[in-house]
This record gives sequence, C-alpha cells and structure tokens, in this order.
Amino acid sequence: MMTKHLISQISKGSIAEGLGIIPGDFLLSINDNEIIDVFDYRYLTQDSELKICILTSSGEEKEFFVKKEEDEELGLQFEEGLMDEYRSCTNKCIFCFIDQMPKGMRKTLYFKDDDMRLSFLQGNYVTLTNLSEKDIDRIIKYRLEPINISFQTTNPSLRCMMLNNRFAGDALKKADTLFNAGITMNGQIVLCKGVNDKEELERSISDLYKYVPVLESLSVVPVGLSKYREGLYPLEPFNKEDAKAVLDTIHKWQEKAYKEHNTHFVHASDEWYILADEELPEEDKYDGYLQIENGVGMLRSFIEEFVEGLSLLNEALNAYKPSFFNKINIKGYDRSIEEVTGVSNISNIEKILKQGRSVSVVTGKIAYKYIKEMADKFTDRFPQFSINVYAIRNDFFGEKITVSGLITGQDIIKQLNDKLLGEALLIPENMLRAKTDVFLDDVTLTDIEKSLHISTSIVKSNGRNFIENIIGERFYV
Repeated sequence: MMTKHLISQISKGSIAEGLGIIPGDFLLSINDNEIIDVFDYRYLTQDSELKICILTSSGEEKEFFVKKEEDEELGLQFEEGLMDEYRSCTNKCIFCFIDQMPKGMRKTLYFKDDDMRLSFLQGNYVTLTNLSEKDIDRIIKYRLEPINISFQTTNPSLRCMMLNNRFAGDALKKADTLFNAGITMNGQIVLCKGVNDKEELERSISDLYKYVPVLESLSVVPVGLSKYREGLYPLEPFNKEDAKAVLDTIHKWQEKAYKEHNTHFVHASDEWYILADEELPEEDKYDGYLQIENGVGMLRSFIEEFVEGLSLLNEALNAYKPSFFNKINIKGYDRSIEEVTGVSNISNIEKILKQGRSVSVVTGKIAYKYIKEMADKFTDRFPQFSINVYAIRNDFFGEKITVSGLITGQDIIKQLNDKLLGEALLIPENMLRAKTDVFLDDVTLTDIEKSLHISTSIVKSNGRNFIENIIGERFYV
C-alpha cells in the first residue's frame, strides 16, 4: 500500500495553489516514486518536470504535470514535518538519562529517538544500530550530512554490553561505509567510570582517528547521573583526578591531530575542565565550535561574546557625544557609531546605563563561576547596576546534575523565594523547552513570575544577549 501524506497548508501564490490542491488532500507520489519522508520529497521536487499524484479529500486520485525552475518550491506543507513517524531507540544503554527520569512527566520526555533524519535536521546523535542498509544508501544518495554518531566505544563486545544490544558491535561497520562514501560525521563518547574510560577511551580515540577528517570532531562527555537510578547499572560519578586523566588523554590526541591534520579533532565537554579545576581552552582550540550544542566550548563561546560585546559598548560610549551628529572619523571618513561598533540607539542606552537597575540571573552550578565573573565585570564598569547570580541546586534530578539545561521551574521557585531579585529575573533559554516558555517539569514562565512576583527575561546562548538583558534593551546590530 502506497504511503500517503496529509497536506496541512498551501503557500499563497504557490504552484500548488495554482493547481487547485487544498489542505486535506494527500500527496501520493512524484514522478511515480513513493515518498517515505521529507528527504524523498525534497530530492524528487528538485526536478524541473514533475508528475504529481494527489488523493483528494473526497477520495479521487488526480495527476498534475508541472514545469518549474529547479529550485522552485511547490508550496505544500504537511501535517508531520518529517512526513513519517520518528524512529525510537531499541537499545537499553546503561547510561541512558531517560531511564533516570521520575514518573509522571509529560510523555514526550520519555521518547528515545535514534533517527538518522533527526541527526541531520536537528543535530541529534544516533547509535547506528537502528540503521538498515537502505537507510545507509539514502544517507549517501541524499548526502544527509553531517551525521552525528554516538560511538561510546569501538570495542565491539563492550559496545554490545553498554548498549544492551547484541548487534551494537557490528553496527560500527556502518561508520566505515559512511567514511568510504565521504559522508561528514561528528562523534560522541559518553564516558562511564570504570567502563569505557582509561585504556578503553585510548583505544576508541585511536580507532576513530582513522576517520579524520571525514569524522570532523569527537566529543567526550561525562555520563549524567540522576537520583533515580534504582535497578539500573551501577555507575559512579567522576572525581577531580579522573577528570584530569581524561583531559591528559584528550590533550595528547589533540596535539597529534593538530600536527597531522590541522584540527584538534577530539574535544572535552566543559564539565571536565570545571571538575578538574583547569582553565577552559582558548577559542581557537575548539575548531569553530563544531559540538557546542553538546556542551563543548559553550562557556568559552559565551565568555568571548560577552567580552567582545562589552568592548563594543565601551567603544560606542566613548565615541558618543550628546549632539545631533554622532560620527567617528576613520582615516578621514566620517562613519556612524552604529557602523563602527555595531551598537545602535546609543543615546538611549547611555541614559539607561547612567540610571542603572537591579537584576538577578539563574544558572546551574557548573556555570556559576563564569556567569558571576561576567556579572562582576559588568558592574565594575557600570556600578549603577546590581546583578545577583544564583546557582540553582538540582533537587529535582539530584545534586549530581549541575548543568543549567536540566534545571526545573519548581527548583527555581523554591530556592529564590526569599532572595533579593531586583527588577527582572534572567533565565537561560536552554532551561526551557524549545520555542516555548515551559520548563522540564511543566512549570511556565508565568508560574515563575506569579510565584516570585517578578518579570522574567530569556537570555539566549549568546554573551551579547546577556548584556542586553542586563540593561533591558536590545541594541546590538
């Protein structure tokens, strides 16, 4: 039976609207090819001549013949963005965080995806165990790259144990196929103490090094351990000495990779440096932040953006004169402050800075030191401002969880209930469900505001935006 895809919307002025296709109709095929998902659709609609088969909402099949530009869109939008069901993970990984979640949370939080299409679209990681030969062929045919792969270990028997999947070791061979086809990959190792660390980590990095530069980067992240681990594989947290040993191994391989390939290749997530009490690497050691969403260089990037943003603001203030014309003369040419510094509306910003205000910031324990240093740097420059930085203890998942992305609304409310908060509470956007105002525990920003009697402001993962939220005005161009 041919797959059919429900059309939810038609773009105005599009080819589809001109053909009379309407929401509620179904797309059956293009040029007699069945469409499994959005990648088939995108690939097939690149042709300049199309035969489109539609099943109308009344049950009638219709064929339309279209001539168009190769990059011209048909204007069809579908009920499911992927045009297919998400594929769930069949592994029972000993480190899976979803298995460490308490009962009673929203259903979507318990879904374990292992879908190569989400790897391409959203940067999710796949284990390779859920990929068929047909899937591999489609990745290569459609050039679905980069593909993000959770390797964990290159020891086949150990990988079978860690993923609780007897095929997990053989699945590593699929990486060879992707490498030989030149498909760009990024890798991840979730490190578990006494399991895949030490000699096994050394082995894994050594084995994966052969994929450079097609494997652009490899991140090493510590396993996250919540307090809900009853009945699960016994895992222990890493300590300072462990972290230093992990960093020694990674730094050794970075030196080798940089000499031979001009890339650092393997990277430690920020947690390792904080746990080891070592300085974060400089920006040029992150090779362009290839795995920033995986916590690799996130703090360094934020700090650099903050420092640059503060410097530009200072430059704009130094150049500003309260007159109608505000120009900076560079090599005989007058240019506006906005052109030179990227800071707009400087007259209004100067007034706000002179007046000052009081705000508070929440963060996880892991980033507290760095956020506090930035807040102090800002108030040293602008003493009219007061910034309280609060590290939220993760009572919901357990104190071993220190990242801000797993902070819940209820923990914020409980721990800030008797604190001085000022005029606004700044909340990192990674504490919230994507494109919503909802925390992991379904507490909303409105709930926070009502409980703490304060307005909230969302800080994007950007140091300049942090400055804008402190001041309470957007001004960077």
